[in-house]
Amino acid sequence: MAASDRNPPTDRSETGQVPCLSADALSHRLAEEVNRAGRHGTPLSCLLVTVGNLEELAREHGPELSEQTLAYVAGALAAQVRGFDRVGRPSDSELLLVLPGADGPRGEIVARRALERLRTIKVESDGTRRPLRISVGLAEWQEDIDGAELLERARAAARRGDGPEGTSALASSSPPVLGRPHGPA
Repeated sequence: MAASDRNPPTDRSETGQVPCLSADALSHRLAEEVNRAGRHGTPLSCLLVTVGNLEELAREHGPELSEQTLAYVAGALAAQVRGFDRVGRPSDSELLLVLPGADGPRGEIVARRALERLRTIKVESDGTRRPLRISVGLAEWQEDIDGAELLERARAAARRGDGPEGTSALASSSPPVLGRPHGPA
């Protein structure tokens, strides 16, 4: 059993097995960035990535494979963003990119770049390679919402854009909802 591009790294942090911010650290960081955006009038976007078949991977092949897969996805996301952007894990199957200074169009650029990268990841087990079910939702901060609401808007955007099994989707929390890219190659 392995996840790939072929085999994801097994480096594990103290923050829930994935090399990224824990849910508590993410919540704190998001609150800081919302506060900063409000004080300075700067944009802030969040990109939520949901891996829809992690539970299935854990059930069929053990929790190690699903954790390795999520760690690999987190690493792939971190490689797509600036050094001060943060990747965090708000739940067992979600990763959140906090993008300070990124307005909607810039967030969309990051989202599309990340989605293109994530569409190449396949999980290999028992000699069979299969794509991850990735949903991506983008939300832009507005003055009347806090970090928790920003995360919920990103989740709602990811649910609206949820594609059929094996495909990736991208949706935005503010109109217009983006079209669905083609499924994994």
